[in-house]
Amino acid sequence: MSEMACNELVDAITAYLDGSLSESDRRRFEAHIAQCSSCTEYLRQMRETIHRLGKLDQRSLSRETREGLIAAFRDWRT
Repeated sequence: MSEMACNELVDAITAYLDGSLSESDRRRFEAHIAQCSSCTEYLRQMRETIHRLGKLDQRSLSRETREGLIAAFRDWRT
């Protein structure tokens, strides 16, 4: 089993949290979390964000808010 890098964990965190990550990737994810305090903190922050926000219905957002969020995250990897 190859180690999961931090940037790979960031890409996989949504699938991990919603339970759709493959079994092998879940094991890699959890092995990484067990050894990386930064990613453990990132996972904690993501869980807290989800807890505080709950589920947002796209229809509940104004057009301006939705467009602002899309613009903010469009190029987040660059």
